[in-house]
Amino acid sequence: MKSLKINILFLPLFLLLFGCVDEKQFDNTPEGNFDACWNIINEKYCFFGYKEIDWQEVYHKYRPLVGPGIGRDSLFNVLADMLAELQDGHVNLYAPFNQARYWAWFEDYPENFDAKVQRKYLGNDYLIAAGIKYIILPDSIGYAYYSSFGNGVGELNMDYVLAYFRNCKGIIFDVRNNGGGMLSYVNTIASRFTDEKIISGYITHKTGKGHNDFSKPYPMHLSPSERIQWDRPVALLTNRHTFSAANNFVSVMRLLPNVTTIGDKTGGGSGLPFSSELPIGWSIRFSASPIYDAEMNHTEFGIDPDIKVSMTLESMLQGKDDIIESARNFILNTP
Repeated sequence: MKSLKINILFLPLFLLLFGCVDEKQFDNTPEGNFDACWNIINEKYCFFGYKEIDWQEVYHKYRPLVGPGIGRDSLFNVLADMLAELQDGHVNLYAPFNQARYWAWFEDYPENFDAKVQRKYLGNDYLIAAGIKYIILPDSIGYAYYSSFGNGVGELNMDYVLAYFRNCKGIIFDVRNNGGGMLSYVNTIASRFTDEKIISGYITHKTGKGHNDFSKPYPMHLSPSERIQWDRPVALLTNRHTFSAANNFVSVMRLLPNVTTIGDKTGGGSGLPFSSELPIGWSIRFSASPIYDAEMNHTEFGIDPDIKVSMTLESMLQGKDDIIESARNFILNTP
């Protein structure tokens, strides 16, 4: 998630986890900063068991690279390389001069999104409700693009969008290239597409320093909104850059009977992030609490779509988005 804000629902878990623990003290030396970084991940990172990473072996691989004479930039690069072993887009190292990031979770895959092509569908007269751009396409199909869960969407915004689409046969809701943001907006949107309260997933938190020290799963719920609801077909568009809170949104929406996911596998990122500080003053962010889907499955590595569609160069040169076109055909052929 791009934002470091924590949904208030989960705040007590973090206070329990991080507010009452005696932190180890490390010297502000290259060796001390390395050990601090490694130890923070060792005690608080939440996906060791799932990803089957031998963190002790990682220590022995990178610790010899750090000594008293190492420079600031070299130390940063060693720590960045060590953290990249986690293969986690939520793991970052922040220094005043650089930010370490792991982007292979989307860079190693087809993008399946082209902003220039998408603008042909939006045109120049689209509406904007908070972070949602929306317009009615030919054949009476609503199209809404939500680029970031960092853009606040309120109940009134959703009222306007759904009222505008009231005569449409269906809605294409596009979250491709949505890198995440606030989890609270997931329910704000998804609550408009369900008529019953459901368990939408589970969350656990660390209860100790061991890699497998977790609480019992705590259920998360999605309740139907008491405001404008939508009961016609919804095509939810995804790609590898659908990450973090957007990945969670897909995990919730796919539970609903009128929603079909179309496009590419999402990018994952199901760990709720937290931050700690190294003695040198650099900040390290990491996945601290795993979020599971409604069947207690991890979605850290992404969610497969119901209908797999990839964009082709030939279509893009013609100004066509294969994923949007597939969604339009799906809605037109859905009773």
